[in-house]
Amino acid sequence: MSSNEPGAAPQPPTPPATSTDAVPEPRPLADAVRDLTAVLPAEVVEIFRHAMATNLREVAQVREDGTVFVLTGDIPAMWLRDSAAQLRPYVLLCAEDPALQDLLLGVLRRQLLFLLTDPYANSFTDVRTSRHADDLTDAGPVTWERKFELDSLCFPVDLAHQLWRTTGRTDHLDAVARDAFRAVLDTLETEQDHEARSSYRFQRLDGPPTDTLVREGRGRETAPCGLVWSGFRPSDDACELGYNIPGNMFVAVAAGQIAEIADQFLDDPALAERALRLSRTVREAVETYGVATLPDGSRVYAYEVDGRGDQLLMDDANMPSLLSAPLTGYLAADDPRYLATRAFVLSPANPYFYRGARAAGVGSPHTPPGYVWPIALSVQGLTTLDPAESRACLDTLAATTAGTGRMHESFDPDAPEDFTRPWFSWSDAMLSELVLRQRGQAG
Repeated sequence: MSSNEPGAAPQPPTPPATSTDAVPEPRPLADAVRDLTAVLPAEVVEIFRHAMATNLREVAQVREDGTVFVLTGDIPAMWLRDSAAQLRPYVLLCAEDPALQDLLLGVLRRQLLFLLTDPYANSFTDVRTSRHADDLTDAGPVTWERKFELDSLCFPVDLAHQLWRTTGRTDHLDAVARDAFRAVLDTLETEQDHEARSSYRFQRLDGPPTDTLVREGRGRETAPCGLVWSGFRPSDDACELGYNIPGNMFVAVAAGQIAEIADQFLDDPALAERALRLSRTVREAVETYGVATLPDGSRVYAYEVDGRGDQLLMDDANMPSLLSAPLTGYLAADDPRYLATRAFVLSPANPYFYRGARAAGVGSPHTPPGYVWPIALSVQGLTTLDPAESRACLDTLAATTAGTGRMHESFDPDAPEDFTRPWFSWSDAMLSELVLRQRGQAG
C-alpha cells in the first residue's frame, strides 16, 4: 500500500467540511471519454470515466480556508505523496478548467502548510487522532505518521511546478511556497549528513521490523557522499541501506524545480542558487554511488546504497521507483542506463518481479509475496517506448479488477480476486493517467 498500513480495515471517509458540490467533475472529461471510445474497449473507457468522475469527489474535502484535504482512500489521512500522485491525471485535464485548477491549487496549499508544520512527516490528519500516537518520534498534533521519506518533500514541489507549467498560473508561488521550499531544502541538506546533523529519530515498538528504524531510531549507519538519507521508502517500509536512489533522483529534479521557480517568480536568487547547487550535488552522487554492475556487465541503477560500498539491487512497485525515473523527470525513457535498469527491473533478477497466469509485474515487500501492484503496471505502461507494451499493460489492468472496476493495491497474478485494499485512490489515478496516454496526453 503506499499510505500503507498492512491489513488496514476500510474506514469511512472523514465527513467533508463542505458539500461535495464543491468538488467539480472535470469539464474536459466528456471530450476525453468521447475520444477514447474510438480507440479503447468500452470496459476500459468506463473504468476510466468512473474513476475520473468520482475519484476526487470521494477523497477531496474542501476546508473553510479554501485548502483541500485529500484522503488516500480507505485510510482517513492525507499522505503528501499520494495526494499529489492522485492528482496527476487531473493536472493533464485542467488547462481549460479554472474550477478544477482552483481545486488542485487548494490541495497544493494544504500540502505546503503541512510541510511547514513538519517536513519529516509523511502523512497528516486534521480531525482524527492518529493510530500511530505511540510512535517514538517528535510528532506534532496533526501528524498521522512521521516516517521520513524523500518523496514526501518532492511531490508537492513537483505539483507546484506542474500546475504552473500546465496552467500558466503563478498565484500559488507566494510567500508560503517560498517558506515551504526553504523548509524542504533545510531538511534535505541536513539529511545529507544524517549521522552528524540530524535529530530525526523514529521507533515503532508494536509493528514488524520494516515499520521501525534500527539503532534506537537512527537507522542503519551511512557515510556522507552527497546523497540524501531517508528513513523509509515510498512503500512506507524502512530503508535497508539509508540512501534510496529513486528518492534521490526525485530530489535532484525537485531541487531543480525550486531553483527555476525561485529564479523566475520568487525573485530570490539565493534560494535559486542554493536549490541548484543541491540538485547538481545529488545528481552527481546518484551517478557516482548509485550505479551497479550486473554479472553480465550491464550498468544499472541500484535501489539503495549506504555510501560505504554496499548496494541493494531490486525495485519496488511504489513511486518513485527505478522504473518510474522518466515519470519523475530524472532522465529520458530512451536513456541507455535507464533501459538497462528497466530490463533488470522487469525480469526475475529483480526479487520483487512476479509472474502468474493472469499478469506479470513488479510487487513489493510491503504486500504478500508474489502479489503484483497495479501502480507498477501503470508505470510500466507510461514509461515504455513500445505502444504495444503500453496497451498490454492497460489490458491487464482492466482484466484484473476482480469485477470491481477499481484498481487495488496489489493482487495475486494467478487469482486476481485475491487482492489487498479495496479502495486505493492513487492506483485509480495511475490507471487514468495511462488511459490518457492512449489519447496522447500523458507524459
